[in-house]
Amino acid sequence: MNIAERWSLQHKRALVTGGTKGIGKAIAEEFLALGAEVLIVARKTKDMQQVLAQWQSQNLPATGFTGDMSKAEDRKALILSISETWGNLDILVNNVGTNIRKSTDAYSDNDYNQLLETNLKSAFHLCQLAYPLLKQQSQSRIINISSVAGLRHVRTGAIYGMTKAALNHLSRYLAVEWAPDGILVNAIAPWYIQTPLAESVLKNPEYLQAVLDRTPLKRIGQPEEVAAAAAFLCMPAASYITGQCLAVDGGFSVQGFS
Repeated sequence: MNIAERWSLQHKRALVTGGTKGIGKAIAEEFLALGAEVLIVARKTKDMQQVLAQWQSQNLPATGFTGDMSKAEDRKALILSISETWGNLDILVNNVGTNIRKSTDAYSDNDYNQLLETNLKSAFHLCQLAYPLLKQQSQSRIINISSVAGLRHVRTGAIYGMTKAALNHLSRYLAVEWAPDGILVNAIAPWYIQTPLAESVLKNPEYLQAVLDRTPLKRIGQPEEVAAAAAFLCMPAASYITGQCLAVDGGFSVQGFS
């Protein structure tokens, strides 16, 4: 394999959940630019149509599926659709996630169930469902979009942090269990990235300054910087990397007393 092939996603088929905004959209665009065919998933048809129209106007091979990945029936319908149209899958990116910011004593059972269903169970179930398609391919990939909240205490709330820590460990377990099938599994743990989800807290100047004070690079990350990490982990060049959690965090997770 030559250098160009090692640093390419040419002819790969990728599924990216939550692909119409933020990190998910950036990953989909990065994959498309590197030669992959991409299927994005979103709950809102209008948002998906707008994004797909933009990509398709550039003759990029992108399609979409409308569904709520917190619902088992939608997950099953998604994988059935891929099985019928593609017949296989090279890359699964579990990007869907949400948060409810509360103190631990204030969470309700509904809050707990919503966060676990969306952030963790959706990824676990999609991995299960996609497994037969992924193992057909040579060195297929799973990328789980986690968070530094799964590595350190941050102000996101306990349940969110629990789901992301579990996602990191799921990635380790699957990396070992599915290695004989040639499926490489890694997690990416971003710190604050300039996305709609983060905007709700970053618009507070005091909160923003507190984030910057704890970030060695002294800035908020961009979605494209997470997308670049995801693309690398899916390339042939990363063929000996599995079971890892890569922090894309400007140095936040390693800063001690400085």
